Amino acid sequence: MTRLERLYRRRVPVEKVISPELARSCTELSHEIRRQIGLLINRRGIIESVIIGTDRQLVIPQLARSRSGLRLLRGVRFVHTHLNNQPLTKDDLTDLALLRLDLMAVLGVGDGGEPVSISLAHLLPPNPQGKAYETWAPQSFQTFQCRCDQFVQSLEAEISKATPSLRRTDGSPGALLVSVTEGNRADQEERLWECQDLATSQGIQVVGTVVQRLPRINPKYVLGVGKITEVIIHALQSGADLLIFDRDLTPTQIRSLSEMIELKVIDRTQLILDIFASRAHSRAGKIQVELAQLKYLLPRLSQSSTAFSRLGGGIGARGPGETKLETDLRRIRDRIHHLERELKALSRQRDQQRPRRLRRGIPVVSIVGYTNAGKSTLLNTLTNSHVPAKNRPFETLDTVNRRLRLPAGRHVILTDTVGFIRDLPQDLLEAFCTTLDELRQADVLVHVVDATASDRDQQIHVVEGLLRELELQHVTRVLVMNKCDRLAPEDVDVLERRFQAICVSALRKETLAPLRDAIAGVLEPGVPAAEAG
Repeated sequence: MTRLERLYRRRVPVEKVISPELARSCTELSHEIRRQIGLLINRRGIIESVIIGTDRQLVIPQLARSRSGLRLLRGVRFVHTHLNNQPLTKDDLTDLALLRLDLMAVLGVGDGGEPVSISLAHLLPPNPQGKAYETWAPQSFQTFQCRCDQFVQSLEAEISKATPSLRRTDGSPGALLVSVTEGNRADQEERLWECQDLATSQGIQVVGTVVQRLPRINPKYVLGVGKITEVIIHALQSGADLLIFDRDLTPTQIRSLSEMIELKVIDRTQLILDIFASRAHSRAGKIQVELAQLKYLLPRLSQSSTAFSRLGGGIGARGPGETKLETDLRRIRDRIHHLERELKALSRQRDQQRPRRLRRGIPVVSIVGYTNAGKSTLLNTLTNSHVPAKNRPFETLDTVNRRLRLPAGRHVILTDTVGFIRDLPQDLLEAFCTTLDELRQADVLVHVVDATASDRDQQIHVVEGLLRELELQHVTRVLVMNKCDRLAPEDVDVLERRFQAICVSALRKETLAPLRDAIAGVLEPGVPAAEAG
């Protein structure tokens, strides 16, 4: 039996960080081979791993990813040697945070191979100073005392007590929002606020935010490597269940971050897709959302385990048949083709219905605008309808048609459509082409803007850009500033003059008469719908 094998057979009393006999065995062997030696010791005193490094560093293997209950710490401590009696290093503290270790301990090796000192570090609960960990000054190993089991239990209790989100009883997941950008601070703040609004609307409790601005985005981790440690500590202290990035991530970035941080990682597109999936009710809406989800999943699944593919040529490529990965990929592609055929069939049905509407001479007025601008509320007030309208993004996904009578007695079809958002995922835009095709038949577009939005001008720019992308820039538009009842009269006057807009409150019917008149003026009563607009 070798000396390393004998280390595995040792047990450490639960009240000790490491026993004197085991410490001496490690430092003597480390001194002899001139390499660092590390031990991963669980709370029962069992040595789970013995790691041999170089004279300067150790690489800790991937540990189990599971948590139990409210346990915040890993349940293992790492005790390792440093040649020449060196103290804790920055790498040691990084590993402490990344792996959520109970303790990080360093044994200083003396000139004769004996343990001469011990240095400790541990994580901290949230505190006003913002400190992530505490380091103990090196102490003589011979006189060092610490009741390990009691100390770790009290530390974990303090972290739990100082983190209310860990005691959530409503079942809602907690998320840490992460914003990384190369742009300016103001735009970053707007995107972060919008991401928080999206998460909250989906029943996710936002427990904190981490912000970083970089000259160049890290192609593997998005964040700077040093910032990842801060994210992990922040997630640990806040009890976050997942990380939400306010930008789109590549499949490689999601995989790398998940492996490093050991939390579920989702990007902005996946969050939006989840919202759409929970709020689509019509057959067309459900098909479009599922199609977008599958197109989002396909490249991420195909890159998740390409090493196990049996379809390529060469040695090791032959096998009994398809792997589960390849079977899943084939099923997803088949499902995508099936859904695309269903959407084309629905599109043909709508094309057959449109000529009947045109023959009746009924113009179409479509309401467009940024999400949560008040489009559904406006439709309800104008038509005395009861379409669901809540103060949250993407409340309306399915197209809603209602009849509206204008002042001259003429009737129009008023259509409420899905809201727009900046950086709308391309797969989602393509999937919703069937719904957005309704806009191509519109005689007038009523562009609703939230007049109280802090990024009002940016929202207008986003909607106008998407209308151009959909080749709808030729359709006559009426610009409407909504929620003006929340503004001072002088501010309303400025908006009217600057944007040549109609200022209304969708909640107050008496403010909507100018909008009705404007729509009637554009349509020119008496002109057939095919010639209007």
